[in-house]
Amino acid sequence: MNRFLSISLIIAGLAIQSNAFAQITQLQQDPDAEFKQAKELFQNDQYGLAYPVFKKIYSNGAPNSNLSLAVQLESKYYYILCGLKINDSTAAPMAVDFTEKEYDIPHVQMMRFHLGEYYYRRKMLPEAVASYEKTNIANLSNREIADMKFHQAYGYFTMTQFDKAKPLFNAIRQIPEDPNYIDANYYYGFIAFNEKKYSEAITSFQVAETSPAYQNVVPFYLAEIYYFNAEKDKALEYGEAALRKGGQYYDLQLRQLVGHIWFEKRQYAKALPYLEKYVAGNQKVRREDLYELSYCYYEAKNWSKSIEGFKQLGGGEDSLAQNSMYLLADAYLKTNDKVNARNAFQFCAANNSNALQKEVSTFNYAKLSYELGYMDAALKGFQAFTAAYPASTMLQEARELLVSTLANTSNYKDGLALYESLPVRSENAMKIYPRLLYGRSVELINDQQIIQADPLLSRLLEVPYNNTLISLARFWKGEIAYRNGNNESAIAYFTEYLKNPMANGEVNTVNARYNLGYALLKTENYPAAKEQFEAIAKNVNSSSTTIEKDAYLRSADCYFMNKDYKQALKIYDQVMALQMDGADYALFQKGIIAGAMNHNTEKLKLLQSIDTRYPASPFTSDAALEIANTYIADENYEAALAPLNKLIKSNKAAFLKPEAYLKTGIAYFNLDKNEESLTQFKTLVSTYPNAAETDDAIEYIRNLFVERQQPAEFAAFMRANGRPVTYNEEDSLTFKSAMLRYDVKDWAGSKNGFKDYLSKFPDGRYQIEANYFIAEIFVTEKALKEALPFYVAVAGKGLSTFAERSVLQAARIYYFEVKDYDRAEKYFTQLKPIATQQENKLEAMRGLLRCQFRAQKWTDAAPNAQELLKESGIATDDRMMASLVVAKNHQLNKEPDQAIAAYKQVMATGKSEYGAESQYRIAEILFQQDKLAEAERMAFDVIKKSGSYEYWVTKSYLLLGDIYFKQKDLFNAEATYKSIVDNGTVAELKTEAQQKLTQVLAEKNKTNKVEQE
Repeated sequence: MNRFLSISLIIAGLAIQSNAFAQITQLQQDPDAEFKQAKELFQNDQYGLAYPVFKKIYSNGAPNSNLSLAVQLESKYYYILCGLKINDSTAAPMAVDFTEKEYDIPHVQMMRFHLGEYYYRRKMLPEAVASYEKTNIANLSNREIADMKFHQAYGYFTMTQFDKAKPLFNAIRQIPEDPNYIDANYYYGFIAFNEKKYSEAITSFQVAETSPAYQNVVPFYLAEIYYFNAEKDKALEYGEAALRKGGQYYDLQLRQLVGHIWFEKRQYAKALPYLEKYVAGNQKVRREDLYELSYCYYEAKNWSKSIEGFKQLGGGEDSLAQNSMYLLADAYLKTNDKVNARNAFQFCAANNSNALQKEVSTFNYAKLSYELGYMDAALKGFQAFTAAYPASTMLQEARELLVSTLANTSNYKDGLALYESLPVRSENAMKIYPRLLYGRSVELINDQQIIQADPLLSRLLEVPYNNTLISLARFWKGEIAYRNGNNESAIAYFTEYLKNPMANGEVNTVNARYNLGYALLKTENYPAAKEQFEAIAKNVNSSSTTIEKDAYLRSADCYFMNKDYKQALKIYDQVMALQMDGADYALFQKGIIAGAMNHNTEKLKLLQSIDTRYPASPFTSDAALEIANTYIADENYEAALAPLNKLIKSNKAAFLKPEAYLKTGIAYFNLDKNEESLTQFKTLVSTYPNAAETDDAIEYIRNLFVERQQPAEFAAFMRANGRPVTYNEEDSLTFKSAMLRYDVKDWAGSKNGFKDYLSKFPDGRYQIEANYFIAEIFVTEKALKEALPFYVAVAGKGLSTFAERSVLQAARIYYFEVKDYDRAEKYFTQLKPIATQQENKLEAMRGLLRCQFRAQKWTDAAPNAQELLKESGIATDDRMMASLVVAKNHQLNKEPDQAIAAYKQVMATGKSEYGAESQYRIAEILFQQDKLAEAERMAFDVIKKSGSYEYWVTKSYLLLGDIYFKQKDLFNAEATYKSIVDNGTVAELKTEAQQKLTQVLAEKNKTNKVEQE
């Protein structure tokens, strides 16, 4: 406080004190004197001094007071009024009570006015307005009326009740000498501005602008008004002048306006600094403002900043969003960033606001997809473009690029379908067709769909422009024929291939000769088979390949079958010396040769050594049986019993047990041990009722029972085992009748005959044969599902002549046709121990593996996969799946390095769905290891190289989106997820993409500059 002001206040206080003492006598003589003195203080605006006096008078208002009631009431009035004047919070409720209970209208009206002023000072504006609304101005002075109008207007203004505030401000703004004149003009101008009554607003704002309080506020409104009145040059001049002056309250808003005006004038360089500062100064801005700034950067060739702005404007459906994406794509192209340009064109093409931009963007999206190797997207893009824009000026280029896409795509499946859907096929397209046929055929072969691949290869051999692929097609035709057991066709195709061979991965002369050798071996053309095997390997060593070692061993078999025992023994000895995988087999074969040369002692010695030298060998069972046969041939029945009993007790080679039981029974029979003999024969009949050996055993059983004079017991035993003693002659005649028709290939007649037999004799002697031949007829008719129950019937009868093929066929049909993988697994499991042919054993292993694969039983499948990988001569697709199972098991066990190594083995075996999945899984592991750049490259490779496998391509796109999201590259994350949502066909992955897109959009709204509408 000013020193002189302080002294003045002290002097005034002393004067008041002296005056108060001087009046004591007067107060004692005049009861109203105290009231009069307090009133005088009130009228002199000394409310703080008057307040205690009025309070005393009011509080002492006892019944015996000398004061009149009027004075008492007036004391109460002034007491409350003084409290309001000094902002005593206890006065307000007393004032409200006064206005509600007193009947002195003038005092009540004045009290309402002062209560409103109290609320106004306390910024309780709704309460102030309510009190003013009840106040009558009749008892107010002009000053009080003017103050109340302004204060009431301001209350309405803050409550946005502009219609009530406006006339009150208008009244005050007409009085230049009023202390609220400037303020009233400002608020009136604001309301007029809000009502778009710009002339009134200008008049009022110009008055307000004369006050320092509003000099830095009003310029923004005036500039806006000039702009809205189409006086843009005036607005620009006024706004720039205000900004040069500085200190503007609405500095950023003025910069926005000035920048916008320059932008409309296409003066982008002048607009840039204003818009730049406006956007930088706000946490969020309108889409239009960010667009204008980004466009200014674009015009200034500041590509990085224009990109940063434009990419925040995608995702909308209006023209601003479309144009932003169009310019963004162009900016990316200016920086040679085709990947991001492609995504920007994708957003633009999805917007329907500007038809021309949509057309150009649709074309460019497909073109960039082609250039970047996204052949799946390029195919769909060009196909959609040519269908949607048949009159486009870019149509010819689109068609030419579509042909080029077909030529370069790895998506043979869609490419082939697209080619075959073309109404007119140009010569260029016809030149591409053989490549599509071949590529799709190999994919199907690698995916174990050889039946579907075969007709495509046949077509390839017939179409024009196939010269470079004929040899490859012949190889695969031979491979398919060999796998289907059609050895004659396999021999023909492999022979043709070898006349003019070409190498391409698995297609090579070694594999062709290897398979040809086996096909010739199976057709008993041993000299020709030997030539093929020896062409692969005449000699071997420890570094020879698996195929070379096996071919070398098979050449020995050919020499053996041609009875060139010397040469065969030489090779078998070499195999054993090198301890090759087939060394146990070579030792077994040496024993057989010794027997063939009548060196039985040496034979027995060699065969007996297998058990000690190779105890885990599968040939120990064969050796045991061969030893027993040798003893039986020499009529040394006692010696034969040991190897036969060992074979019976063994868990290996179950298919040999019926023969072992039969020969054990024969040995006991010849030793006159009839009880032991009968026991063996009875076990054979009851355990293996459908084995071929059972019929031989029955003759022995009959003789033994007859010798014991027990014909009734024999009959009972036979009935108990489903073989009545007297077979009905009709049983045999009915079956033989059907069989005669079967032998002459009367499929319809024989099928009906066999069915008639089974209906009449469901437990007949030939029930297995009848079921089997019906199944085979259905296979001939390509009615595989109809064949299934008959194969199942044979398979359910246990070991028999037809069991192995029936179990195999049941497993195949359940797997490939019915797609009941649980039942297929059951029959592949049944086949594995009874398979006598190596091919069937391999198929059992691979079929079991595939069933476990589909059921995702990785832990169960891993040992089977490892076992299959150890087999020689397994096909590429077998190696692929087995390696994939091993890889998956490693990944499941959290062994990423081993998993990646195994997945790479799958990829190295050739293009297939397993290869696509393996590449994706490696990318997935790399992502989990936070190796984002490597994961991105691997995911891109899946998309570019595995177009036929949409599931894994889509999964790779999802992974790319995850990578971008983790890198906080929200633009590319959004584009990637959106492409799946818009174009994907795998429902579960579309749903996942939509969920992730929602997350990206939520994160985008948190981080970008655009305010949410």
